[in-house]
Amino acid sequence: MEVRIKPINKTLTAATGTSLLDLLRDNEVPVSYSCLSGRCGTCRCKVISGEVKGPIAAEGRLASNGQYVLACQSSVESDCEIEIPEPDEVIIHPTKTLKAEVTAFDVLADDVRRLRLKTAKPLEYSPGQYANLTFWKEGTRAYSMAGLAEDNELEFHIRLVPGGRVTSQLDENIKVGAKLKLNGPLGASYLRRKHEGPMLCIATGTGLAPILSILRGALESGMQNDIHLLFGARTEADLYGLNYLNTLAADFPNFNYQICLSHTGEHKQYRLGLVTDVLAEDFPDLSDWRIYLAGAPAMVEAASLAATRRGADMDHIYADAFYPSGV
Repeated sequence: MEVRIKPINKTLTAATGTSLLDLLRDNEVPVSYSCLSGRCGTCRCKVISGEVKGPIAAEGRLASNGQYVLACQSSVESDCEIEIPEPDEVIIHPTKTLKAEVTAFDVLADDVRRLRLKTAKPLEYSPGQYANLTFWKEGTRAYSMAGLAEDNELEFHIRLVPGGRVTSQLDENIKVGAKLKLNGPLGASYLRRKHEGPMLCIATGTGLAPILSILRGALESGMQNDIHLLFGARTEADLYGLNYLNTLAADFPNFNYQICLSHTGEHKQYRLGLVTDVLAEDFPDLSDWRIYLAGAPAMVEAASLAATRRGADMDHIYADAFYPSGV
């Protein structure tokens, strides 16, 4: 069988049932992969034609944009045409399971905690990726790194959910010196470093964590892109992390941010409304932008739709889906 690979226009020969990821790797096709178990979505590929058996990688915002599969979990069953991400977007950080020690667990807001961990071995990851943290047996949850791989410690922002099976117990059980298990990195919503055009980042709640990682990764590495952030919350009391944002805005003139409050009255300093309202008002043409989304699934869906209506390419909108699991 022949497997045609876009956009590099390479044709490969494969036997029926060949693993798609093995085929790509064996033929030195640049493709991102991480966990190899179908959890992280990093090896997502688009099936343009032909039959590829495997789990559908896309739900919600990507489901209408062609059929995406996870290469690590898929096999080639006929002549087909596959589209992979642009080669300059490829990263390879194989996942590791590491022991970690809590070095800090403090308050960022009434319902947000900052967790800092020191791992036994370094964790290489790209800005925007996440990891699974196991606090105790039956207590594993996914959280995005808020810093950079070169930092001395890993930082995570955790929202406490009343009645949550895990987060409601953290204040009582997580102390400095406690031992956790970490598995990562995971996720495909990582910084695309070779893009030279403008960037729009949108975060709500603790979605600010991966966005901070992306912002720092871009700005501190010297990227000169115009970078904009919309950070949304219900009320001013729900905000956190403004010290991070103020420092970045003061240090880097190519970065600016706006706060959007959706459930408050008039405010002299911040915008009123949803982040999608501000997107629609302030960004009429997103045709050459890279867009990073992090927050509630409903926001990600709505922002993706709003961005594509303003010319954004769906393949240039990046978000990892985090759906509630009785947190």
